[in-house]
Amino acid sequence: MSVVDIARWQFGIITVYHFLFVPITIGLSAIIAGYETAWVRTHNPHWLRLTKFFGKLFLINFAIGVVTGIVQEFQFGMNWSDYSRFVGDVFGAPLAIEGLAAFFLESTFLGLWIFGWERLSPRMHAACIWIVHIGTLISSFFILAANSWMQHPVGYHYSPVTGRAELTDFAAVMFNKVQLVTFPHTVLAAYMTGAAFVVGIAFWSMIRKGAAEDDRAMYHLAVRTGSVVLLIAGLGVAFSGDIQGKVMTEVQPMKMAAAEALYNTEQPASFSLFTIGSLDGSKEKFAVKVPGLLSFLATGSFHGKVEGINELRAKYQAEYGKDPGAKYYSPGGYTPVLAITYWSFRLMIGLGLLVAAGAALILWITRRGRVPPKRRWVWLAVAMPLLPLAANSFAWIFTEMGRQPWAVFGLMTTQQAVSPGVTVAEALTSVIVLTLLYAVLAFIEIRLELTYIRRGADPYVEPPDPLSADDSTDRPLAFAY
Repeated sequence: MSVVDIARWQFGIITVYHFLFVPITIGLSAIIAGYETAWVRTHNPHWLRLTKFFGKLFLINFAIGVVTGIVQEFQFGMNWSDYSRFVGDVFGAPLAIEGLAAFFLESTFLGLWIFGWERLSPRMHAACIWIVHIGTLISSFFILAANSWMQHPVGYHYSPVTGRAELTDFAAVMFNKVQLVTFPHTVLAAYMTGAAFVVGIAFWSMIRKGAAEDDRAMYHLAVRTGSVVLLIAGLGVAFSGDIQGKVMTEVQPMKMAAAEALYNTEQPASFSLFTIGSLDGSKEKFAVKVPGLLSFLATGSFHGKVEGINELRAKYQAEYGKDPGAKYYSPGGYTPVLAITYWSFRLMIGLGLLVAAGAALILWITRRGRVPPKRRWVWLAVAMPLLPLAANSFAWIFTEMGRQPWAVFGLMTTQQAVSPGVTVAEALTSVIVLTLLYAVLAFIEIRLELTYIRRGADPYVEPPDPLSADDSTDRPLAFAY
């Protein structure tokens, strides 16, 4: 294995692992904020118990997600120094704002939310978790703006003197056409993930043996609200994904062609439900297709033209020169690994549809206050949180692998981006150490989450009114968990 191979494996492991926490953080913070707001407005004890129950799980997820995110940034200087040098002028502003503004906004108000149960008024306390959620959205916006620039570079000037991309238009980078569709698509997918997390845990807690009647009613409320959020967000994901596919076809036509294993240009183009190609990935042998559907997904017309892999590869050879790093990709440097792009694209969509179907099924079997028997439906409770996490992972694998061989599309290849001074031994050591460390963190995360899930929601205790407290008494800080 070369340094490029190892560095790509490490980046993939860290990115996919880190993104297991991100959508739960975004989606769950919104749902917790909604639950606490409902309690402030209605004073229904169920809402407050749900707020504190899922708040514990949120804090565990947030803490470990922060740790994995820090490593995510450090690896740029470790394995991808040439990439960091090339994009530093462009990425500096959005990533600095994300770190200094959005993350500190999240951390500060999350601290107020944790320690402020007996110090802040109910309205002010609920406002804190809303601000935390807004901070997660701001953070996502700036990070996705940087990633969207890698997909579609705009607002820059290449300096042949320094060999760097220099920022010339900050607004163009922030409102890149790829960013404008990627951000809502990613956030809506996070709402689906957070809602599925709530639905799965609440559904299991509701049907498990020994649950009290009042607890069943509370978890039933969470199941119903979470399922509704999931289905509404799912519709948004489908709509924004359709727009994203058309933008992707415009700026990265090879990614769309690879996603469909479309070897030759077609007009109209059929959508492949299943394709078998040659071992070298150069041609199609067997396929099951839906006529005209790919044209609609890519262009908005059932008769639109979609360019194929072979024609695009010839075009890129004429524009950029000989295939870069052909040994790393198949069937050449300008073509992604087709098996990965083809199946990750389908698994992303298929698992998303499956979790939406699961939410619809849960809404049906819990209608009119019904509680289904445990043995028949426990598998559904376990599957609900896992399916959207897998769908998100396949989505990022497709997004990043489909861009290959480019680190920055049309400007810098992955081979050019790797650190020149890193040896195979050093790269291999780092990937082994980080993988083992992340395995330990995964064990801690799962152990803590399962412990608090099994424990269930705490009994209802009316929070004291901080405005009526005796200020002459120096009370200690109250940590809610």
